[in-house]
Amino acid sequence: MTDVVLIFEVHQPHRLKKNFFWEWKNFKRVKKRELFTYYFDREVNREVFIRACQKCYFPSNQILLDLINTYKKEKKQVKISFSISGIFLEQCEMFNKDLLESFKQLAETGCVEFLSQTYYHSLASLFPEKDEFIEQVRMHHQITRDLLGYAPKVFENTELLYNNAIAKTAEDMGYKGIFTEGTERILHQKSPNYLYRPKGCNKIKLLLRNYKLTDDIGFRFSARWWSEWPLTASKYSSWLAATHGHCINIFPDYETFGEHHWTETGIHDFLKHLPIEILKWWHLRMATPSEVIEKYKSVGEVDVPELGGTVSWADLERDASCWLGNTMQWAYYTNVKRIEPIVKESSDKVFLKIWRYFQTSDHLYYMFMAGGAPGEVHAYFSPFNSPIDAFVTAQTAILDFENRIKLATVTADEPFLFYTGIGKKHFTEIIAWSLRGLIKTLRKVSTKSLEFHIRRKDFEKWAEKSLKDKKLAEQLKKIRLSKVKGEKLRNALVEVVRKRFSQMSKQIQHATKYL
Repeated sequence: MTDVVLIFEVHQPHRLKKNFFWEWKNFKRVKKRELFTYYFDREVNREVFIRACQKCYFPSNQILLDLINTYKKEKKQVKISFSISGIFLEQCEMFNKDLLESFKQLAETGCVEFLSQTYYHSLASLFPEKDEFIEQVRMHHQITRDLLGYAPKVFENTELLYNNAIAKTAEDMGYKGIFTEGTERILHQKSPNYLYRPKGCNKIKLLLRNYKLTDDIGFRFSARWWSEWPLTASKYSSWLAATHGHCINIFPDYETFGEHHWTETGIHDFLKHLPIEILKWWHLRMATPSEVIEKYKSVGEVDVPELGGTVSWADLERDASCWLGNTMQWAYYTNVKRIEPIVKESSDKVFLKIWRYFQTSDHLYYMFMAGGAPGEVHAYFSPFNSPIDAFVTAQTAILDFENRIKLATVTADEPFLFYTGIGKKHFTEIIAWSLRGLIKTLRKVSTKSLEFHIRRKDFEKWAEKSLKDKKLAEQLKKIRLSKVKGEKLRNALVEVVRKRFSQMSKQIQHATKYL
């Protein structure tokens, strides 16, 4: 028997306002609670979401629900899977709660599996440190449990971005399977229709998307120039039947059905008949990723090094160049990444959420500059007139946001790095970028480190040169001259910094109310 694993990627981004820069909307005085609508175009996002609901989500969900119910008592059942981003589930709650109920109905059949991914459909997995990535995956896991009543066991990273480090992180988080693209670059003549073991992992299994068979539906279904047009469910199932392997993973965007290919092309009829035609074959059955993971053993190892080896399902290159292939993309990505410590030092939920919306991969996708067929695909999805327009908007917005964060947290020009002695080996890996962050770090760093820095005049130098706060520098100098040590030193430092922060509270409160 060969298992056909049919999975749908479901995602819609929060798009930035197209004219944020051109209409001179940046650096306006805005209340913090209004920041989301200040940067992101709620009306456009609602319009796109409602249109996709009508053309794709509702009709496709109903087709699948009817098929599942029809075959539920049969020996071979209709089984499908979804990978739904957290911000898509947010938009269900914002724009159409009936769609959320529709997905819940599918979940309740017991024939549908939901995969885990990053909540914000982001590139956090490519950050040098994996803390943010892990947090977003946990957030997605939680919202899937809360809204769909399902606890995912299999992981699919944003756009199938994958390397050994990502696989190891997913394994450490307890996932039993992870998906990526079945590209020849990593398979070296092996088939994508088997399970493999990621290099450096012991438990997690690697499932590979059969991109050729997937793209026959996703990209070529309505292409009249294609020699196989028109594609029927019977013809396609015969291709599946002739394909060797343990499992064939078909993994298109869900919007393929009604949005990318309109109903008039016959795409919904194709979806309606495909499971029926698959189950007619004696040696084919439909299964979920978890079922094939339990059923089959890994047949070998796949090595995808983190440095220079990352793969994805995007474009012909099937790597990360779709999002990080030009200078504009790197500039925006770098700006988003570098303000992470400041955002997290703020301990502000609104700032943190907005920053994570800026991480959504679509913003980078729209900046793609290459031409040809890949360029046409990027342009089709982009709300902007050009990649340059996408960059100007996104870069202006993130710089505007960075300015507000720095104002609200009283951020220094350079971070304060805590050491316990001279040399790299004495670095504690504790850093403070802002006055607000310094209060928190002073409370947790060792007294040995505090004594080292107070003795060297480091605190007062940082206050004067990096914070440009001579008054605080003088107060820190008095502590140094008092020669207190241990916990008394800690308490004195915390008290002085806290009082200085309090003295600036009117400015800070004003900044966080009207940013």
